[in-house]
Amino acid sequence: MIKSVAWLVLPVVLLGAAAVAPARAQSEYTGQRFPYQAFDRLLATQIKVGGATLEVAFAPGEFALPRNALQAWLETSAKAVSVYYGRFPVASVRVLIVPAPGSGVKKGTSFGTRGAAIRLSVGSDSTEVNLVRDWVVVHEMTHLALPDVPDPHLWLAEGIATYVEPIARVQAGDLTAAKIWGDMVRDMPKGLPEQGDRGLDGTPTWGRTYWGGAMFCLLADVEIRKQTGNKAGLQQALRGIVEAGGNMEQVWPIERILKIGDDATGTNVLADLYAKMGEEPYAPDLDALWRELGISVGEGPVTFDDSAPLAPIRRAITAVPAG
Repeated sequence: MIKSVAWLVLPVVLLGAAAVAPARAQSEYTGQRFPYQAFDRLLATQIKVGGATLEVAFAPGEFALPRNALQAWLETSAKAVSVYYGRFPVASVRVLIVPAPGSGVKKGTSFGTRGAAIRLSVGSDSTEVNLVRDWVVVHEMTHLALPDVPDPHLWLAEGIATYVEPIARVQAGDLTAAKIWGDMVRDMPKGLPEQGDRGLDGTPTWGRTYWGGAMFCLLADVEIRKQTGNKAGLQQALRGIVEAGGNMEQVWPIERILKIGDDATGTNVLADLYAKMGEEPYAPDLDALWRELGISVGEGPVTFDDSAPLAPIRRAITAVPAG
């Protein structure tokens, strides 16, 4: 994030005279930190979902869509996260929507230092279609389900959010399994180590942070399911972390996070995989893994082979768990 100061000149007609106002009203809500004090001065709407309260407020500005459409989009996103984790990961969260030029969700950032918060930069010309296609909100809400980690371990936070977001949306009925597996086949190779790379802890590039972290999650999910007879997966590990009080308002060492996740599944998969991928580069055979999962991507849409050895695991990853 680049911190910048901008001034926006708005013509204001007051009692027949024109006045010019700086964009201080807008810039007050941007920057590297979440504007907690400024947010608390805004009129907020409460949305109850997943056992939590979303406090939603809008920075000054207008949208083509009515505000209740934007609020409904947030509620839909929060429901997807709640389905995956069994509940929303924090008791309450401030959500600030800041208008931006254009359409679509421009940026999202999550915070936890002074209480869970999310800031979203949303195009003022956004349509319903833009919101339906958006992935940013679920990604940022997923961040709330993991304790804050030191910079060398940001791949774990971004990897979990990258991996969980589409699966949560499938479980909520908002995406299809074919869509997200096709995207994973296309994008997961971006996380493979390149020449000169170190392990995940020592290679803070975009590809290794987001997709290397997502690859860690995929490998962990498959291995946990192998070891538990498909009775548990990464989803149960992550739920265990939340149930133990782990969320973005906390700061935990990575070892504690992985230990609690492993305890929740009765395995040592997370710790063992971190020992393999944390310090040294590791490049799994993704093509072989897709075949074992029964995923085929050709010129047309994704097809599934339900006779493949790991096909039951593939189906379980996107299925809504009982309870």
